[in-house]
Formats: sequence, C-alpha cells, structure tokens
Amino acid sequence: MLNIYLIRHGQTAWNADNNRYCGRTDISLTEKGVEQAEALRQQLQKIQWDGVFSSPLQRAFMTAQIATGTTVVKDDRLIEADFGSWEYKTKEEFITENATLWNNWMKDPATNRAGGTGETAAEIVERVNDFFNSLQQQYTRGNFLVAAHNGVNRFYLAHKLGMPLRNYRMLLQENSAATMFTLDKEEGFVLKYLNSKF
Repeated sequence: MLNIYLIRHGQTAWNADNNRYCGRTDISLTEKGVEQAEALRQQLQKIQWDGVFSSPLQRAFMTAQIATGTTVVKDDRLIEADFGSWEYKTKEEFITENATLWNNWMKDPATNRAGGTGETAAEIVERVNDFFNSLQQQYTRGNFLVAAHNGVNRFYLAHKLGMPLRNYRMLLQENSAATMFTLDKEEGFVLKYLNSKF
C-alpha cells in the first residue's frame, strides 16, 4: 500500500493577490509561503519518506524541499493546468472579459479548454493519473510526498472519488496543507485526510 501525502504549494504573491491564476507561470513562494512549508515540515517530521516528487514549477519544488529536507524529483506530469487566457488574471477579471469561456468550463471542463486555449480537465486527469499509476508500478508500499497545485490536485481527487469533473471546485486544497490518501492494488484509492493538520 502506498501512503500519499498530496500537497498544494505554499502561498505565492499571485495567491495573495485575489487568487490570481498562476497556471504555468513559474513564480516563487512569498515569505508566508515559506513559513507554511516550514510548518508542514513540523507536521510531517516523524514520517520516513520513500520518495518525494513535485511539479517542475519552483513554488511546488521549494515547498517539497522545505517540507521534507530530502531529495525531490521533479515530474512534468504534476505541473499546474494550462489556463490559457486566464493566466495572471483573477476570476472576476476574465469573466468580465469573456463570460462564455467560464460558463462553458464550469458546465463541462472535461471537454472545454481552460481560458479557451489551455488544457481540458480530461487531459489534466490523464497525466496526473499516469504519474500515480507509474508510482504504483515502481513501488508496492511506502510513504510518498507529492507537491503540486490546486487545479491538478482537485481534478485528480474529484476523478478518484467518482465525482463529475465539473464539481472539482467543491474540493478545496489550502496552501501547504496535507491531503492524505492510500493507493492499493486491491482496495484502490481511499481518501483519509483532506487539508489535515494531524
């Protein structure tokens, strides 16, 4: 059985600025984001890691490094969603520009592209699912930290919980909070903690 600690990166300046969409933009953690990652390290300090993985973007990589103090392997499959024309904008800003794009996305993100030119939710789920399937092929047991992003994490969780992908926003992942689930060949996916401070 694999114990997966799925982390959203610590706060960035864009998170703090009315949750401006970062997407693929490679920005760093704020001072508060670093503090959040350090608090996460205290929370998880008793865990012996068998592997630590992150998105290639520095906000996730730095969070994983600080939280574990060990070697972090970057994996492109964990990168944040490509949000197309929504990059660097708040939801209020891009809805004002083109409400139809957002309405279509909310009705069916599985087939509509984020920001008109970005990824579909189905494409996101496929690559993140591929990462975890690869992890299960490589390991039969162990503790693993995976640091990624709010968008990709929520879509993956929604998929594994059997939710329609359009309901992904019903799941919230806080900055540097630990969501823990298990992956097992017989039992499959079991969510144990969401945004936990265990």
